[in-house]
Amino acid sequence: MENLNFEKLLGSHVYFIGIGGISMSGIAEILLERGYIVSGSDMKNSDIIERLIKKGADIHIGHDASNIDKVDLVVYTAAISVDNPELVAAKKASIPCLDRAEFLGRLMKTYPFALGVSGTHGKTTTTSMLSVIMKEGGLDPTVLVGGQVDGIGGNVRVGKSEYFLTEACEYVESFLKFSPRIAFILNIDEEHLDYFRDIEHIYSAFLKYANLVPEGGFVIGSEDDPLVSRLMKEVDRAFISFGIDKKADWMAKDISFDIDGRATFTPSYRDKDFAPIKLRLPGRHNVYNALAAMAGAYALGVNMNIISKALSMQNGAHRRFEIKKVIDNITIIDDYAHHPNEIRATLETLKNIPHQRTFCVFQPHTYTRTKKLFPKFIDELLDVDGVIITDIYAAREKDPGDIHSRDLVRALNQRGQKAKYISEFDNIVDYLLKKLSPGDVLITMGAGDVYKIGDKLIESLTKLTPKAL
Repeated sequence: MENLNFEKLLGSHVYFIGIGGISMSGIAEILLERGYIVSGSDMKNSDIIERLIKKGADIHIGHDASNIDKVDLVVYTAAISVDNPELVAAKKASIPCLDRAEFLGRLMKTYPFALGVSGTHGKTTTTSMLSVIMKEGGLDPTVLVGGQVDGIGGNVRVGKSEYFLTEACEYVESFLKFSPRIAFILNIDEEHLDYFRDIEHIYSAFLKYANLVPEGGFVIGSEDDPLVSRLMKEVDRAFISFGIDKKADWMAKDISFDIDGRATFTPSYRDKDFAPIKLRLPGRHNVYNALAAMAGAYALGVNMNIISKALSMQNGAHRRFEIKKVIDNITIIDDYAHHPNEIRATLETLKNIPHQRTFCVFQPHTYTRTKKLFPKFIDELLDVDGVIITDIYAAREKDPGDIHSRDLVRALNQRGQKAKYISEFDNIVDYLLKKLSPGDVLITMGAGDVYKIGDKLIESLTKLTPKAL
């Protein structure tokens, strides 16, 4: 399998274990468009799976060894265990098996211009921005993004050009299996500490990723991020820098925010100023994301007028400071923030939007992250009027028994924060209905299913009359 030939495999049957994942489903859709036979399995149905079925995929709910029949290649997500019955059956039958990252890396090699957007934070938004710019610029890219993007019609876009754009996640160093011609490094921060030993271990992974770029390619990175700035000095590749505070190739000048927290800024490339751009996405962090997308698109030859228009017209990916609804002057927002620095950026953004009180429902994501970044979570969650912590979303982990959401609540209360632990989502909604008043903001934060609370709250508020509120 070292020299996987996609052209020779054309028409072959590829089976995806965990096909409902945001990245796995995107890869499966690309193969369907290319003429492969695609099947797979997942533990539960979803809109993503229904979309694949409509496009011709055969998908099983639940994992069973009998599903591995007349299969030429198996691709599996890192989330499945080594004793998964389908993976065991495939190996017993000597069917070639590749994990998602390895398969994606080999898929990237079939595109002359592959772009990989990495960084601890901002990957999905930056990839979303760049995907729309490239589409509007006529580059007709194939895109894989870790969220639903209206501008490309979902989490995947299948183009017919030589351009391939994807997020590149550092977890378990999976991005080292990729083949980027252009590598974006947005920032480097403490994250995924269930795998990485410390920040230097994380930094070394990003440095290796940058060095995957071949001759003629380049690295795009933030000059304002200390570790990315250090990396660009150490990497043996051409690079393009962007920033706000420090001198960089691409800079944002004269930044201002409107009543909804959306930024207007003047982009400047090596001291050449362009016309001001107004983003639809709120927050200073999205200025950085826009600069990164702009730097990549301009390097690919996209006209600056097209870049500006594309950036000013798009709303980004769902679950990234997504204003779900405003009902009776109560604003319900959802955000994917699950790291202390992401929480800080989200709450800083909220400060630019006029409102009365802020209530936050936070769903911690993984036991390891919650435990290792515990003090930082406490610091960031002090900056709201009230916090509700629900159960830790386990994701890929098992409960070690030494960390609980109640621990966060106890520490917050000791620091003077009004924090409350509520496990059941319906009970959280009932509590919020009693607490929220016109002018308040409710923001749900986390990478799990915490967004459902906002949906349930909207449903309940919609049924109530203004008088009842």
